[in-house]
Amino acid sequence: MGQWLERNIIEPGKLPLLLALTAFVVTFVVTRTITRLIRAGKGPFGNVTAGSVHIHHVVPGVILTVVGGFGAVASGGHGFGPYLSAVLFGVGAGLVLDEFALILHLDDVYWSEDGRKSVEMVVLTAALVVLLLAGFAPFGVNDLSQQELQNRAGALTGVAANFGFALIALSKGKVRLAVFGVIVPVVALVGSLRLARPGSPWARRFYRRRPRARAKALLRSYRHDRRWSRPTRAIQDWLGGKPDPPRPPERL
Repeated sequence: MGQWLERNIIEPGKLPLLLALTAFVVTFVVTRTITRLIRAGKGPFGNVTAGSVHIHHVVPGVILTVVGGFGAVASGGHGFGPYLSAVLFGVGAGLVLDEFALILHLDDVYWSEDGRKSVEMVVLTAALVVLLLAGFAPFGVNDLSQQELQNRAGALTGVAANFGFALIALSKGKVRLAVFGVIVPVVALVGSLRLARPGSPWARRFYRRRPRARAKALLRSYRHDRRWSRPTRAIQDWLGGKPDPPRPPERL
């Protein structure tokens, strides 16, 4: 284990990234545990308030992310600074993304159905960082030879092609494939070749006069969602807690 860590993490200079990922995951787990205890009315924990204002943990998260980011830049990659900055950044990012849905909706949707987006964003971010630790480089640069890397035209062509595939996948409604495709080129290629999801910009533009393609996209989307929605929700509930049931509409 020590040799693997030395060869794959320390020598390539990835220790700060590993520290940031560890701090990110631990912060998310601890934060979700505390918020679930507060929700259940157990333990000594409670919401932080200033008068009548509820201080969400995204606030210290933003502060720690800024401190860690600027600290990493100021350290210049020397001494103990990069490691401390990586931990601060990881903690801050964990606090911020745990309330990603709140930022997205500008509303306290932490325990609502919309709050699941926070869990999705945390899992997605952690997975992308793991890929970076495993040696994948953004935009498929890791797939280029040394000669191609030295040739600017070849490198830019490879980056542009992979980025183009990712954009096509995104326009087809394949958000996860598009994001992962930025790191793993073949994923973006697969996403760009698959049928678009109904309602996506690609479907509205290119399937408008193709009823067969529209029907096939609807059927495939229905089967995919039927197969994966339940296990996905179960994992999200296990990680982040089950959301509150929707409130009934108020009677006039």
